[in-house]
Amino acid sequence: MWGLASNYTGTMIGSHSVSVIVDAYMKGQRNFDTEKALEAIVHSVTYDTLKEISYPSEEAWGNLMPRAKLYEDIYGFIPCDLENASVSKALEFAYNYWAIATMASDMGRDDIAEEYFEKSDRYKIYFDEEAGFMRGKNLDGSWLEPFHPRYSAHWATPYVEGNAWQWTWYVPHDVEGLIALMGGREAFSLKLDSLFTTSSEVLGEEKSADITGLIGQYAHGNEPSHHIAYLFNSADQPWRTQEVVSEILDQFYTDMPDGLCGNEDCGQMSAWYILSSIGFYPICPGDVRYSIGRPSFDKVQIEMDNGAVFTVIAENRSETNPYVREVLLNGEKLMKPYLLHADIESGSTLTFRMGPEKVVFWH
Repeated sequence: MWGLASNYTGTMIGSHSVSVIVDAYMKGQRNFDTEKALEAIVHSVTYDTLKEISYPSEEAWGNLMPRAKLYEDIYGFIPCDLENASVSKALEFAYNYWAIATMASDMGRDDIAEEYFEKSDRYKIYFDEEAGFMRGKNLDGSWLEPFHPRYSAHWATPYVEGNAWQWTWYVPHDVEGLIALMGGREAFSLKLDSLFTTSSEVLGEEKSADITGLIGQYAHGNEPSHHIAYLFNSADQPWRTQEVVSEILDQFYTDMPDGLCGNEDCGQMSAWYILSSIGFYPICPGDVRYSIGRPSFDKVQIEMDNGAVFTVIAENRSETNPYVREVLLNGEKLMKPYLLHADIESGSTLTFRMGPEKVVFWH
């Protein structure tokens, strides 16, 4: 919720002030009343009848107390026949719940942590194993019909500004859980690859104009997709992350007035470009890990607030060496596909050794 065309917008879903606060807290920025902040973020995801705006109504765009929160409390999920955009709201809520639980756990508030870790698992309710997608579920437990994963109708389906292909991957807080839902790493990687290789045709006469920047059904022009390219790391296929990130960087960013393929939305389109060009990306705010991609520069230096300088070096970077062969952190081989925020803040040196072959660089 932010300013747009000189107006306040109350249009978007989720409670992402939660993720901003939790991300700052987990990365060591704690010069605020953390107990009060925890109380506030719990309140922000709690249904409050005193703040309800008449619903349903044409003013539902500005509904700052959506009944989706109430339905979760009553039914344990958000029925698509009672609430518009149910799947997208549920997935974003689940991530918010995880963030709350993570901060609460670190603060020793196990009562809050246990409750919200349980709630963060509710994304699994919406996964249809037979179809292989997150789907709208009716109050009686049946799946919403008809269903086509490429169908979109702007703000009139269980998916906000997208479709099932794009929203099925919105589980940034529990990628391993999503992998398990899909039947393991091999099945997950095949499904993920098909996202980028299937037809780019979006079905529906009133399909969302926000579905832009398409590679297959991946939509880089809308931010809920921005973590997806990095999920190949979790499937032990880092070369696909590197290939897709390179394609996005090359295809969807130019220095022309129309050089972005979607709404800048508070700077996120540019932030993705900057971070991905450096060579990594935080797929889950609140998690202190940054997923490894591939660098666009031979050398980047970032001066931290504490005076330390974080350096990224790319050795042998060229068109004939497009893949990451090895990654070193302060001279030691990185044995995982991510680095930690503390590695950046301490002024480490991250070295990419590039090569022509597709390898799992941490093995």
